[in-house]
Amino acid sequence: MNNLRILIIADDPLARAGLAMLLSDQPDCEVIGQVASDTVPEDVLNTLPADVVLWDLGWDSTSALEQLAELQEGSPPVTVVISDQSQAGEAWAAGAKGILPRETDAVSLRAALIAVSRGLVVLNPTITPSLLPSGDQLPGTISSELTPRELQVLQLLAEGLPNKGIAGRLKISDHTVKFHVNAIMGKLGAQSRTDAVMRATRAGLIII
Repeated sequence: MNNLRILIIADDPLARAGLAMLLSDQPDCEVIGQVASDTVPEDVLNTLPADVVLWDLGWDSTSALEQLAELQEGSPPVTVVISDQSQAGEAWAAGAKGILPRETDAVSLRAALIAVSRGLVVLNPTITPSLLPSGDQLPGTISSELTPRELQVLQLLAEGLPNKGIAGRLKISDHTVKFHVNAIMGKLGAQSRTDAVMRATRAGLIII
């Protein structure tokens, strides 16, 4: 896949540097810019064509949330990093497509950014279930129904790998991958691979 172009927005320069460092060793990720939220995001996005925006809201998120809400349709999707659970609802209302806590690790952050860049919604399991779009909540038992191997396959599906790529990564056969994918789709009630990833990301199942 082509490199995922990521624009980092955060008022705290240490937060910007920290997120950039977190992503620096992740494959297929390219941080194309780091700016503060008082820089007009629309102007920055016109000069830095990002695939996805990673936005650290900080502790005082009022101004950042206002800027987020003002982004025009057609702007890259935004994943926010929140400092406090209370910010989740406002971030969702402002249009964030991904909401993650600050302690998210590099691998999970990369998976979330890839999923959001492809039009999916990613919520960490700690995010209040009521934030999920109406009708898209999954049964609370679904995560226990998926085996550890199925969760691994889900993670790689979210990264966009085909069956052959998943087989190579997990060192299993293509046939076994197909078996796992079919099992995942059945357990999630999904109609396609994309639908399975969407349902899983909305439930937070692949943000480990």
